[in-house]
Amino acid sequence: MTELIAVAVITLLAVISPGPDFAMVTRYSYLFGRHTGLTCAAGIALGVQVHVFYTMFGVSLLARYAQPVLQGIKLAGASYLVYMGWKTFFNRAPVDRDRSARPAISGWQAFRSGFLTNALNPKTTLFVVSTYTQLVSPGTPLGMQFGYGLFMSLAHWAWFSIVAWSISSPLLRRTLLDHQRTADRVVGAVLMALGGALAVAQV
Repeated sequence: MTELIAVAVITLLAVISPGPDFAMVTRYSYLFGRHTGLTCAAGIALGVQVHVFYTMFGVSLLARYAQPVLQGIKLAGASYLVYMGWKTFFNRAPVDRDRSARPAISGWQAFRSGFLTNALNPKTTLFVVSTYTQLVSPGTPLGMQFGYGLFMSLAHWAWFSIVAWSISSPLLRRTLLDHQRTADRVVGAVLMALGGALAVAQV
């Protein structure tokens, strides 16, 4: 029970802390509406399972025998954040404020962006790896370990769905769209700063 409570508390704190996932869901929600933001949140939730999978099946071996590969993955994730931040910061595409209009991106694009943002996010790597190595004991049943991973995904999905639902509310979305250039620059700067800091930390 103590282990379960510890995993739950750490997961909730990690989920609500601002980061690339929050920035991406925020951007898609005010630009393209609630459905697109929720789809992005679902992609983020699935991305968590990438970290759970390699943590449970060999992250210790990877860290021990292929450290350059692990570091390369983290650098790729940092570079992706910088790239998305750059695109957002210099975004000049016009946005149709009519929410009934077809969104400028497909559901698959939103889902893929959410998935890649989380799957390549070194912050989530550190969260999942540290949780499993520090809090989950070797004697924990495999089914319970998978349950922890599922809880992590569900927590991400629930939180970022709330974010998408809130940001895409008519009043808030209209306000953000009226100041789209400023909002894009803030979100883009945050993504680039996070990606740059993570890249420097790896180097």
